[in-house]
Amino acid sequence: MQALQGSLVALVTPLNNSGGVDYESLKNLIDWHIEQGTDGIVSVGTTGESATLNVNEHIDVIEFTANYVDKRVPVIAGTGANSTQEAIDLSEESKRKGADYVLLVTPYYNKPNQRGLIAHFEKIADSVSINQILYNVPPRTACDLLPESVKVLSKHKNIIGIKEAVDCMDRIKSLTNISKNNSDFLVFSGDDPTFMDALNLGANGVISVAANVIPKSISNICSYIRENNKEEAKILNEINNNLYKLLFVESNPIPVKWMLYKMGLIENSIRLPLVEFDETFHEQTMSELMRLKLL
Repeated sequence: MQALQGSLVALVTPLNNSGGVDYESLKNLIDWHIEQGTDGIVSVGTTGESATLNVNEHIDVIEFTANYVDKRVPVIAGTGANSTQEAIDLSEESKRKGADYVLLVTPYYNKPNQRGLIAHFEKIADSVSINQILYNVPPRTACDLLPESVKVLSKHKNIIGIKEAVDCMDRIKSLTNISKNNSDFLVFSGDDPTFMDALNLGANGVISVAANVIPKSISNICSYIRENNKEEAKILNEINNNLYKLLFVESNPIPVKWMLYKMGLIENSIRLPLVEFDETFHEQTMSELMRLKLL
């Protein structure tokens, strides 16, 4: 299996004007990402509208992505759920459909404590023999998987990493310390504005929203850090700072899907309860896309 590092795109799920999955645009996005140097594709994560695809669509998109990628880069399937059994079922099915890894967000809404989180992830890891990446994003889930719990979970042979979306470098340091003591455990930033800092602290890569729009740039920053060319990475990262901010002025994936629409890569379609990007942000976003020569 290919090494999992660098720029992993949290890929959008393109929809057509009637709201169904646009598989032709998905094919084009996958080819474009591989040409641009993206190191791996996350299918049906938060950015892929996992919360609003039904179960059949969810599995179909993962299967299509795995088949079309055809091992050119690793495919990571978003299979987290607030029901442990549902997460097991989605993970098992994603493995069967060809995913290389699964990404498991912490259970949302029901707010388990740390013992519950450990029991949840251990149950999935015991039940499904596939490489599993934990995903911690407290602002969206109302629970926080702490480093002490991650350390316990990192000992399981099927749990090989974490996507940490907390923009706290002390948290990243704690996680990379776990990785230093267990070289098989990987740490990925889940926060575009601070991902370069995380890489400098020893993170293995980023699962990126921004990579949907600027895949080559995010890939190059990761490569520069691996090559210890930190000054070039810093210069390139600073060019992207305004874009990082604009990607999160409204709930993800509202801004990124609108940007991709303006770039001519997907239709202008998103599922309720999310709605089209607010006009308040159109002018400054268009200006930024033009400044970055994306239009």
